[in-house]
Amino acid sequence: MIGIVSYGFYIPSYRIKVEEIAKAWGKDSLSIKNSLLIEEKTVASIDEDSLTMAFESTKQALDGFENIKEKIKVVFFGSETPPYAVNPASTILAEFLGIEKKYLANDHQFACKAATGAIIAALGLIQSGFTDYAIVAAGDKAIAKPHDVLEYTVGAGGVSFLLGKEEIILEVVGFESFSSDTPDFWRREGIRYPSHGGRFTGKPSYFYHIKEASLALFKRYKLNPNNFAYAVFHMPNGKFPWEIGRSLGFNNKQLAPGLVVSYLGNLYTCSALMGLVAVLERANVGDLIFFASYGSGAGSDAFVFKVTKNLNKRRRSFSLSLKDKQYIDYATYLKFINII
Repeated sequence: MIGIVSYGFYIPSYRIKVEEIAKAWGKDSLSIKNSLLIEEKTVASIDEDSLTMAFESTKQALDGFENIKEKIKVVFFGSETPPYAVNPASTILAEFLGIEKKYLANDHQFACKAATGAIIAALGLIQSGFTDYAIVAAGDKAIAKPHDVLEYTVGAGGVSFLLGKEEIILEVVGFESFSSDTPDFWRREGIRYPSHGGRFTGKPSYFYHIKEASLALFKRYKLNPNNFAYAVFHMPNGKFPWEIGRSLGFNNKQLAPGLVVSYLGNLYTCSALMGLVAVLERANVGDLIFFASYGSGAGSDAFVFKVTKNLNKRRRSFSLSLKDKQYIDYATYLKFINII
């Protein structure tokens, strides 16, 4: 078997409610919440960025694994908002963690699915014998243009995985990918805020790519939605994952545990990954978990994970971390994300 050995996550303590943003622009918060199914979102502090949050989540993932650091030959970092335009974050992360210098480092980008592409690459390197263990860390501190619809949804956080072959908690049963050149969301060099195609980001982008990757996965491994205990999808808002999940045949009980977007927002690269770690708090041995990421530009990676008995030794309390929060006003929010 090959898969996830340990995991960690970092959720910033600061939050801003949809009502607070709507009030600043004279908008009806109820209609916005009903449209996006978002109540509030995370806000990284002024001294946090995608790398610091990825470090916190990776440090948690490596708790109890200090003695295997010399066996980690791969360190990957996935982000849509890296701290540097030119300068790797993966090497800084490895340095902070005390990883021995004979490792392969790489920063991955593919909008919100940067980390799942890194997971696939890391699994191949482990399977080939290049390394015994690999770190895949994801972090994002997303910002949006003030008064854009994205301002209500984009948040911040970090999720990390230690991958390997021994004592795994989640076996990777299989995966499939589906990609195309679909410019639904983009940001050019030197431009501060991302642009998006509005409704174009839905049917021909998010829904099309996830559906095709998912159906290919079902066909290849002879599975259907009834085989899974849980299903987790990328969460750009609260509505999209419900719609794609139901269209594929998953029910509310399978979908609900992974839908943390209502209280965290769209965490970009960490969005689907945070849904996965939320599910791990309650998953049982033998459960199959369906997982599908999405990245604008565009592509989807779909996975089948199987829970092993080792999860009981490394399970973390996600719901308790979710409750640790402090609300801020709109002016403080703008300060924290360096707009004012």
